[in-house]
Order: sequence, then C-alpha cells, then structure tokens
Amino acid sequence: MFVHGRTRPGPSATPGASPAQQPRPDEGWRFVVRDKYPAYIDVATFGKIQAVLEGNRADYLRTKGRGIPRDGAALLHGIVWCGECGHKMTVRYKGGSQYVCNHLRRQQNAPECQRLRAAAIDARVAAAFLEAVAPAEIEVWGHARKAQRQADEAFRRAEEQQVERLRYQAALAERQFDRVDPDNRLVAAELERRWEAALVELRRAEAALAQRTAAVASAEPGTIDPRLRAKVVSLGQRLPGLWADPGVSRAHKKALLRCLIDKVVLRRSARDRAAVRIVWRGGAVSELEVTMPANALTALPGHAEMEARVLALARAGVDDVAIARTLTAEGHHSARHCTAVLPSTVRGIRLRHGLKLVPEPTRWPRVPGWLTVTGVAARLQVPEEWLRRRLRDGAIRTVREPSGRYLFPDGERTLEELRRLRARMVKQVDLMPGALQHEGYHHA
Repeated sequence: MFVHGRTRPGPSATPGASPAQQPRPDEGWRFVVRDKYPAYIDVATFGKIQAVLEGNRADYLRTKGRGIPRDGAALLHGIVWCGECGHKMTVRYKGGSQYVCNHLRRQQNAPECQRLRAAAIDARVAAAFLEAVAPAEIEVWGHARKAQRQADEAFRRAEEQQVERLRYQAALAERQFDRVDPDNRLVAAELERRWEAALVELRRAEAALAQRTAAVASAEPGTIDPRLRAKVVSLGQRLPGLWADPGVSRAHKKALLRCLIDKVVLRRSARDRAAVRIVWRGGAVSELEVTMPANALTALPGHAEMEARVLALARAGVDDVAIARTLTAEGHHSARHCTAVLPSTVRGIRLRHGLKLVPEPTRWPRVPGWLTVTGVAARLQVPEEWLRRRLRDGAIRTVREPSGRYLFPDGERTLEELRRLRARMVKQVDLMPGALQHEGYHHA
C-alpha cells in the first residue's frame, strides 16, 4: 500500500502498449510513500488495472483508447484507424454498419475523410485471425522466433566484440597519456582528447548494449512450454467451430480479435477496393485488399467487359442463371454483392439493351410420334377441357406417362376416331398401342 498526494491528472494509458510501456501509477503525484500500510494489491498490479480501466473508456475524442468490447455489429469497433488522415474511425449503424472517419469534419468542418462498409472488412479480418491461430501458423511462428533469436544472438555478440574493442582503445589511449612527458603540453593535450573521445564512444556502446539486453529480457519469451503449445494447437483447431457457433456473442468475438490484433488501418484504394493493414500484437503487419460493395454497376473496373459478356451469352440463348454462374466463375461480381454475380444483375443488363429472354422449354419434353392434349385440341379445333373430360370419364383410352401427361398417337387415324367421338358416332375410343382397329370400337 502507498500513500500519495496529487496535484494534476496523471497521463493516460497508451492504447495497445505493453505493461512495461504503460505510465507508472505514481507519475503525476507530488509525493509517494510506499509500504506505509498493508497493501491489498502490489503497485505493479495497481498500474495494470488503471491501464485497463483507462483503455476501456470509449471517449475517443480524449483518450483515443480501444474501448471495451461491446455487442455491436461491427467487429473492429475501437481498433480501426483511418489510413488517410491517421485518426481513429468511429462506427455508424444507420443504413448498415460502416466505419466512418469524421474527425476532420468535427474539428475543421471539412468533408468526411472516408466511409467504408464494415461487413466485407470484418469477414476478411476475421478470416486472417483464424488463419493466424491455425496450428500450421503456430509452427511457422515458432520457426520465425527461433530465427529471430539466432539473429539477435549474433547481433549481441557483435556488439559485445565492439565494446571489447573500444575498451582496448580506451585503455591504450590511457597508457599513451600516462607515458607522455608533462612538459610536452601539446602532445599531452592531444592524447588526453583522444582518451576522452575513446571513453565517450565506449560509454555510448556500453549503454546501447545494456539497452538491447534489457529489451530482450523484457520481451516475450522466445520458447513455449510444450504443454502450453499443445493447448494452443488444440484451441486453434477448435476456434473456427467456436467462431461459427451462434451462441458466441459479438462481444466475445471482439475480445478474441483484440488478443492478437493491435489495430486495423483502412484506406479506400478504389471505388470497389479497400486496402486493409492489420497490425498484430508484437509489431507484425499483414497487408490485405478487400472487395467492397459499390453504389452502381458502372463503378466496377470490369463493368464494360462483364456487360459485353452478358450480351454475348444472352444472344446465344443462355438463361440468366447460367450466365450469372459463368461470370462468377470468371471472377466478376455484382455491385452490391462482392462474391458473385446475381441473376438480377444479368437480367437488368439484358433488359437495358432490349434483349428478351428466350422462352424456356416446358417441363415435359416433346416425344416424337406422339401428341399431347394441347396438340390434339389445336388440330381438332376443340376445347382442351372436352378432351380432358372424356379422358377422366374413360371415353378415351390412351397412353399416360408416370408424370400424369396423356399422349396420343400422332396420325390421321387418331384424329378421325376422335372426330367420330365428337360427333357421337362412337361411345368410346381406344388409342392404346395395337388397339386402333375397327373391332375395338363400340358404335352407337
């Protein structure tokens, strides 16, 4: 426990900084008396708690902190920054989730810097996060850490050798100064200057070596305990399933992202593209490009090529659904749908150029040598209902498919017998195969 008196607010915590980089709990106080009373928690823990509380504040204008994860639709709320002006971006849910940079508008009444739809960006960053925690990526990270440790060790040995060389030069300059005749003032002054210069260079090299040694000692450990590694690999295998589980809230997903991601920098590189830079914990950076929804089809770079392809396929008799599948396979997409070409987009292009859809065939293909009810009614010029009623009553016997369609033999004999039935010259007509004989009919 420590007692203190305060004269001014202490400095705010730095967003995303490590505990070693956070301000000390006694900074900004006039006096501090440590260990005066029994403490509930130690000073280091108090400093960490204060940093967490300060970082959880959602007051972007003052603290610029990450903010505590909340259950909003945007996954990157609190850790997304503008790649144009460098200020923190806010979230706007009106009209769909959007990342908006309006800092300059608030401060200088300038236009909004940029506004980006959140759905596509969130999906891409989440995919990059899941890839980063995959077991293969963990193994790659282990190899990279091993190579980094080897490089650091080589650099440290080189610095130690440099310090030893400077110590020898300083000792040599000291011996030369001690041997000079004091009466020879010019030579003594020059040797003293060389000695002092060697000492300054030696102190500078020793300070640099001590700083690097301290930084390496305070950095994250280069090796992972085998039991911890096994747990991390197991979690990496289960995490995609947990991420897709509807029971996992958005607040939990945001908390998972913040475990590895320090911040995400966004910049619109084209009307339908956004450049995304992910800054991971530890300083690693990933550069991504995300396809964004456009406000019009003409905003797409390949608009002219896609339109020409639609017209060519439509003139060839291909239907809208097949055209949409073909264009999606070729890498095109609709304006507001970033992953595929919608049939409605194809239909809009086709109708805008006055191309009508070729009528699709009926659900029953034509059978050579046979007529349907529609075909017989057209040839006899009688209502279709008259034929269907006779078929239901059994006055006409003919072939019926499993689908329920009636078929009539295509020939003049069939039409003649049906005309006789229509004229009530016969009570029944049998058109089954092999039954078109006079003795198969019953005359009135």
